[in-house]
Parts: sequence; C-alpha cells; structure tokens
Amino acid sequence: MRNLPDLVIFDCDGVLVDSEPISNRVLADLLTEIGLPTTLEQSLKLFLGKSWKDNFLIIQKRLGRSPPQKLYEIYTERMYQAFEAELKPISGIESSLDQISLKTCVASSGPHMKIRKTLEITGLLPRFENHIFSADDVEKGKPAPDLFLYACEKMESKSYSSVVVEDALPGVRSAVSAGMTVLAYTPYGDVNNFKKHGAITFEDMIELPNILNGIAEGKFEL
Repeated sequence: MRNLPDLVIFDCDGVLVDSEPISNRVLADLLTEIGLPTTLEQSLKLFLGKSWKDNFLIIQKRLGRSPPQKLYEIYTERMYQAFEAELKPISGIESSLDQISLKTCVASSGPHMKIRKTLEITGLLPRFENHIFSADDVEKGKPAPDLFLYACEKMESKSYSSVVVEDALPGVRSAVSAGMTVLAYTPYGDVNNFKKHGAITFEDMIELPNILNGIAEGKFEL
C-alpha cells in the first residue's frame, strides 16, 4: 500500500525567505574584516544550511585561532539590519502555500528568534505560528535526522508520510536519514549532488504543489 504524504516540513532560509544571499554577504564581509578574506560564493559553499555552532567551528579552523568574542552578536546585528531593508519571501512561495492542503511546519537550523524574525518581516509568520522548530530544540542539528524527526513527532505525523523541502545539502542528508522524501530547491546548490544524495530537485517554487500532487499520485515513491 502506498504511503500518502500528510505533512510538508519546510526549511526556512532559502526556502521560505530569500535570506541566504543577504546573510552570507554580511558574514563574508565580516569575516574579511577580521582577517579571513571570504567571498559571497565561498560563504554560501561553506556555511549554507548549517547551524551557527557548526559554522563557528569552520571559522575557527580556517582562521587558525578563536574568532573575536562578539562575532556572533555583530553578525546578528548587521544581518537583521540588512533583513529589515532587503528581505523578501522566496519567489512563488506564497502562491504555493495557498495551494497546499497538507499540514505544514518549519524546521530550520537557525535559532527561534531568527526564524520568527525573518517570517515576520516577510509576512509568512501567521502561516506557521505554533508550528516552528529549531535546531536549538534538539541535541544534534542537520545533517543528523533529529530536527526533522522532532518536527514530525510534534506534528503527529510519521516520517514515511512526511516531505521535506530543503535548499542545502546538510538538510537533504538530514531528511534522507530520517526516512523522509526530500525535495531540493536548487537556486544555489549543485543539482547533481542533491540527486546523488536522494533528493528530488526543482528550480522554481511555483512547481511545488504539482510535485506534491505527483507524490500523492505515485509518480514519486515515498
């Protein structure tokens, strides 16, 4: 018997809100200031989809010493200022959400404050109120399966009937490890690499409802 999807779990940054170019530009500029020259492209490759805890370890290793004590505070302040001025929803996401009748929630590597702030700025917060989960809620963040399994439990669904929408490889690996179907939105990622790790890829968010319908109709295996 085929398992029909009943839950769609959305990553936040790069899936619901177009934050990745902004946050990674801010981070690249800040790292360059502290003596670690970094481009936007390098920042996206190194840090996309990871928690700050994991990113801090990467920065520390590349820098060869401990970063300035207030690095995260400075980064967060600059990032939120940029968000207020520039942040928009991912193109097509509002129309897609209007067409999705399944349960939905957010499960992001970011802290709760950041998730809520970005959703609030873009007007998406009311769609996910009380259904927002962060890596701060679990012991291990992506690529471990903990966060998606936690979200699934809280939403009273099963992993095999849950679909994850991601844009970063750590999230794809997390969803696959959790036994979930994963759809990879690919404006920045390597399509072939996503497919190699088990994701169904798509390039335009407006395609999402049709893909979900295709899963329900058995065109893709859950």
